[in-house]
Amino acid sequence: MLIGYARTSTIDQKAGLDTQLEELKKIGCDKIFEEQVSSVDIEARTQLAATLDFIREGDTLVVTRLDRLARSVSHLMKILDDLTAKSAHLRILGLGIDTAGPTGKLILTVLGGMAEFERGIMLERQREGIAKAKAAGKYKGRAPTARAKSKEVIALHAAGTGKTEIAKQVGIGRASVYRIINAHEAGAEG
Repeated sequence: MLIGYARTSTIDQKAGLDTQLEELKKIGCDKIFEEQVSSVDIEARTQLAATLDFIREGDTLVVTRLDRLARSVSHLMKILDDLTAKSAHLRILGLGIDTAGPTGKLILTVLGGMAEFERGIMLERQREGIAKAKAAGKYKGRAPTARAKSKEVIALHAAGTGKTEIAKQVGIGRASVYRIINAHEAGAEG
């Protein structure tokens, strides 16, 4: 059975998700899981977890691109280990790679390592650029978004709104909501 998985990072990338879904349907995926969530927050990727749980012996997980599936080589290797334990395979359409054979596994491991290396270099350059900008007095950092909405969060919480709903209404993460409420309650106690 071919099991498709499609992901984009944000709702703004709807066209990208539609393109992935078209490709997965075109090759005949029997079931397709989809989500719009950042690859950074692995725990928030509930559909990826559901996909890996759904896969059975002999199935093939199909993705359009490697970066839609894994954030790092270690994450990719964990997914491959999970698939191997179930006697399942991985196919990446954009690279023409299928891990049903040893060559596909080797190529995937090398490409994953190169992608992680490239990301590390990019982050290093970014840190250097920020350090230069700070030294020149030109770096301000990003504006704090969650703390700027503290009053709204506290008001909604006081009105009995749940933390998840507060996060959705205000447009910040749940962790930020908890931080703001905990800081407010700690301040009220002290």
